[in-house]
Order: sequence, then structure tokens, then C-alpha cells
Amino acid sequence: MSEEPGPSEDGKSAAGKPAGPAAADGTGKPVAQGTFDSPHVEGATVDIAVMGLKAQGRLATLTVRLTPHMPPGERNASLIRLHGAHVATFLIDPVNLKRYVPVKDSSGRVMQPSDLGTRLTHGHATALVYTFAAPPENVPAVNVQVGVWPTFRNIPVER
Repeated sequence: MSEEPGPSEDGKSAAGKPAGPAAADGTGKPVAQGTFDSPHVEGATVDIAVMGLKAQGRLATLTVRLTPHMPPGERNASLIRLHGAHVATFLIDPVNLKRYVPVKDSSGRVMQPSDLGTRLTHGHATALVYTFAAPPENVPAVNVQVGVWPTFRNIPVER
């Protein structure tokens, strides 16, 4: 873990700055962020920034930005190598006590980045986009779980 605190309960970034607007391309101000150790690559850390959750109709798009910091001698890694296993990403609805998983498209593929195909480069941010069923209107915020890393709490649902 880094010295920086984890995501806060009030939807502010780990540094306590107000949340910014969501950006599908992973740019802009993060809603929450933190730096965590890689559970699989010794000496590696990853900056995880939740860029936003945007609901539109019956779907919601979550954008997460990952920036790996690899140990000397390693510059690139797949998402699965950095994490050590499948990176299960969920929305957790504290109002209705539900866990949302990414939806499947008409061909049966899960609408999330490929663990093996997503290449990460030391020091470079990569935006990952996940598509979920949208939480109901009475849910103003959800918790976001990315892999085994700590849960980001109170992420606002932008409508």
C-alpha cells in the first residue's frame, strides 16, 4: 500500500479533493483513487482511479484508469499478470443490497476489458471501460470493487 489513504466515504478522491465529472476516455479528474501493491508482481504497484459511473437508460458505464509502476527490469505486463488472476469488477448497491456484474453483448461476450489482452505499460495510464445494468434511480451512489484491491466507496451514479 502507498502512504496515500484509500477512497473516502464521501465520494472524494483519496487526497480529499472533490470528485470531478466522469470521462469515458479516462481523462479528467477521478472520483476516487488509490495506489495499491500488485498481488502477483513483487515490487509492483498500481494507481487505480475511478473516473466515473455514467448511467444512460438501462446501462451504466464505469471507467477505471490503471497506471502500473513495475519493478526494475519489467516494463510491460498484461492485466492478469499484474493482478495474478481474473480481475473481477463489480458494482455494489448498498440501497438494494445487490452486486452488479458486467453485462454480456448479443454474442455472449462480457462487456469488460480482456485480462490477457489488456497490455499495461510502466508509468502509463490505461482506461478500462466496463458496462453494467444501471442501478435504479433511487441509488445515488454505489461501491466499486476492482479485483482484489480495496473497495472504492460511495461512487456517484451520474445520470
